[in-house]
Amino acid sequence: MNKSNLLAKRIFFWSAVYGIVVLFPLYFLEASLGQAFPPAGNKPEQYYGFIGVALAWQLAFFIISSDVHRYRKLILPAIAEKFLSAGAVIVLYFLDRVALETLAPSIIDLVIGGLFVLAYRHSAPGLDQATNSPQNDA
Repeated sequence: MNKSNLLAKRIFFWSAVYGIVVLFPLYFLEASLGQAFPPAGNKPEQYYGFIGVALAWQLAFFIISSDVHRYRKLILPAIAEKFLSAGAVIVLYFLDRVALETLAPSIIDLVIGGLFVLAYRHSAPGLDQATNSPQNDA
């Protein structure tokens, strides 16, 4: 395995681990988050649905990390997931609709999205293992 593949594999593996560590506890925090950030949500199906979809993406990140070249096309929606989610929260923050405590995790997702872009670029087929540049057929 070349260094680029290893980098992409690690980016997706550790992103999945981070996501599970951050997201799974939210299943047990609905009431306390409602008190800390009032008003409490009145749509529990959206709260738990978000957590479920986000955790499903963590599983996709594990799958991508298992074979970056095979699942390279899945990196594109993974990038979109990070940038669309983070972008929405950033806009909401500047519209004064979410608190700074909500913005911080979105900045982390923005960074992870950037790492996903890096992983996508470095996992392109035809990159030389040693130099990470296009191979010469001469």
